[in-house]
Amino acid sequence: MGQRLEAIRLASPFVLRTVAPPVSEAAGRCVAGLRRLGKRIVLELEGGLFVIIHLMIAGRLLWRDPGARLAGRTALAALDFAAGALVLTESATKKRAGLWLVRGEEMLREHDPGGLEVLGSDAGAFAQALRRENHTLKRALTDPRLFSGIGNAYSDEILHRARLSPLALTSRLSEAEAERLHGAATAVLQEWTGRLQAECGGGFPEKVTAFREGMAVHGRYGKPCPDCGQPVQRIVYAESECCYCSRCQTGGRLLADRSLSRLLKSDWPRTLADLEERKRRGCEREAAE
Repeated sequence: MGQRLEAIRLASPFVLRTVAPPVSEAAGRCVAGLRRLGKRIVLELEGGLFVIIHLMIAGRLLWRDPGARLAGRTALAALDFAAGALVLTESATKKRAGLWLVRGEEMLREHDPGGLEVLGSDAGAFAQALRRENHTLKRALTDPRLFSGIGNAYSDEILHRARLSPLALTSRLSEAEAERLHGAATAVLQEWTGRLQAECGGGFPEKVTAFREGMAVHGRYGKPCPDCGQPVQRIVYAESECCYCSRCQTGGRLLADRSLSRLLKSDWPRTLADLEERKRRGCEREAAE
């Protein structure tokens, strides 16, 4: 806040998603405000200009020495200040992180997906957003048009806290379940925001990851659920995964993604007991061979 942006340097021309105004117009303007727009980070500059950064999954912001060199395949851009350089990197093969420069609040609003900010919302507004479209709870929580800024990791944690299946449909959720989900979402987001801020201690966050020590289910496939001790399960899809506890969330039933369900059909194990039995038989066959 209050620091003068000296320049925006681009290591890749593809990271910049706008052509007007030109990035040169941002040079020499002070940062007048900082805000979050869904999952986008917004730097407000003097004169009504806004720098919008969307990190996507693999994007990261690093604080480096002034004029830091943009070396390697991961470096995409740098925002130069007298005190240091804010460097945007992305480790993924497919570069999806982006940077926009727009003028005025009206143009900025075009980048707002419109989802409800859960923190500060009441249970009624939350339930209304939840039921706006008929989706699974996992998809609804991570839809930026419905809820603002909830990603894959924290949706898993919220659903575990609420004791709800990630594949339950929003249209079939009772009022009590919707209220419980709202309470879980508020609690999880508040707890982890406070925890991550405390870890930074007022400094710049150096280790940004979706897999955190202390999470109940996300990234803990095969490890014991902290509440019941049963192994955490997961559904793998596209470039992501959904982690859950079958005992706490699905009444002991194992969930299968569509491709596995079509492939295995009736052979898909329905419960943890079925899964363990199949593993045992597989080990016995391997030993016999």
